[in-house]
Amino acid sequence: MKITIITYLESETAKEHDVVVDQVAAALKAKKHVPSILGVHGDVRKLISGLSRRKPDLVFNLMEMFGTNVRADVPVAGLLDLLGYRYTGGGPAELSLRQDKGLAKRALAFEKILYPDFAVFSREDLETGGNLRMPLFVKPLRADASIGIGTNSLVHDATSLMKRVIAIHEKFHDAALAEEYIEGREFYVGVLGNREPIAFPPAEMDFSGLAEGAPHILDAKAKWAKDSAEYKGTRSIMPDLPDELRARLQKVALDAYRALRVRDYGRVDLRLTDTGEIYVIEVNANCYLERSGEFAVAAEVAGIGYDELIERIVDLAVERSSKQE
Repeated sequence: MKITIITYLESETAKEHDVVVDQVAAALKAKKHVPSILGVHGDVRKLISGLSRRKPDLVFNLMEMFGTNVRADVPVAGLLDLLGYRYTGGGPAELSLRQDKGLAKRALAFEKILYPDFAVFSREDLETGGNLRMPLFVKPLRADASIGIGTNSLVHDATSLMKRVIAIHEKFHDAALAEEYIEGREFYVGVLGNREPIAFPPAEMDFSGLAEGAPHILDAKAKWAKDSAEYKGTRSIMPDLPDELRARLQKVALDAYRALRVRDYGRVDLRLTDTGEIYVIEVNANCYLERSGEFAVAAEVAGIGYDELIERIVDLAVERSSKQE
């Protein structure tokens, strides 16, 4: 098939795109597809005309933002729908449900899936989802990739809470989500599929390299600042887990994946307490596909190599789109 990979560029003059784009393109070539790359910063007309020239059989959607809008994955998917293209990953409804973390928690509640009690602080009002106990973890309601998350995200009193809420309102122009901090081990479970999704072996975030007393959170520095103590002190591992625990983590991940209507592929972030309770922290649709990331590594452990993983995502998108048509 002719497959166009769409991706965001950091600026109008940028030439470079994320490394994952070339990795996906290479995997598609290995599977005898004909890939092309369309990188756009924030020009809708350029996106439309680029797709029109290429006439792809499928769009591989790696557009995590558009221009400077970090929440624009939703309208990009809507545009692809309007233009009539088949594409990988979530549609606008699914992405919007997953993006609004307060709404996502309500969907989990309906399915009786455990999650931290929370409150949403918008500029207009306060919306609670339980009787909250300190400490609280405070972050933007609709941001991804640890945007807006730092050491000051963990608050222990009302004054710190309100300072953090106001900072999120002013800096990120978003509501603030405050949820109970769940102490425990952090796991990431990749899920692949639609009608009969499968869960990969759980990956675990190892926080043992952090300074003593530092909160066990994966903040923006731990994800992106390679010279920081947070980045150097955290790493993802594939733990050797008892069969029963592995199965429990995978079941919760599959339940959350279905509850939030994730399409084709995604990753579920979980916390395991000392008493054995499993909390869903976040559900990531269209998760990061870089070769060394948790999703691709876990797929490899499950016996699915990188080229095969990308091919399966393509097959899932085609199958789903064909049924919709």
